[in-house]
Amino acid sequence: MNHPVITVTHAAVGYDGRPVLRDVSLTVTAGEVVAVLGANGSGKSTLIRAVLGLVPLSAGSVTLFDRPLRRFRQWERIGYVPQRLGAGGGVPATVREVVASGRLARRGLLRPPGAADRAAVDSALRAVGLAGRADDPVATLSGGQQQRTLIARALAGRPDLLVLDEPTAGVDAASQEAFAGALREFVAGGGTVLLVAHELGPLRPVISRAVVVHEGGICHDGGVPEPAGHHAEPDHDHVHPHGPDEPAGLWSN
Repeated sequence: MNHPVITVTHAAVGYDGRPVLRDVSLTVTAGEVVAVLGANGSGKSTLIRAVLGLVPLSAGSVTLFDRPLRRFRQWERIGYVPQRLGAGGGVPATVREVVASGRLARRGLLRPPGAADRAAVDSALRAVGLAGRADDPVATLSGGQQQRTLIARALAGRPDLLVLDEPTAGVDAASQEAFAGALREFVAGGGTVLLVAHELGPLRPVISRAVVVHEGGICHDGGVPEPAGHHAEPDHDHVHPHGPDEPAGLWSN
């Protein structure tokens, strides 16, 4: 039996007295790819931010790799890609430089990069289909390519767990396909994935389990539900971005 990587037990989160998550329990075991689905405002992004300790719990507990969140220190084991914030940020960094920054947790700030760091960066760039753009400034990439750069940065750290918040929202079809391939490769190498999505698109075949959040609680935990409404239409191309789940004022880099 695979070991639990994430265990959430009776978790609750509230902002300014307003409950956002209510009595949520969830276990993600090694090797799973778990998609957290739900409408905007349902609390799905709050759930993964609570898992990472980015928002405080008002009740319940979170355990990562068999260690209580408050005592967890092995952050190099987790690669996190937040909702699209732009990989450029006005800094004239190349794609390779941004991806290489994902190695810092592994090697430390003071040690120069070695052969293992360079190999991990090259592998991550290939995984997301950006090896040919490695020396280009991030600012010259499309939005989808910038998102792929952020995913490569997380992969470069060789994490055991990848946590992604709406990684394909507003992203072109080619980038979605590249990301699905990178995810498949990551899981084949023994990785575990927790991701938030509004809908799955090309990721659907990679997902082993779906959790649906509705009004702050989990209303489904099992197989991937069939798409409904206009999202199910064959010509529906989902590239429009969705707003964050949280109330205004909570978003910070």
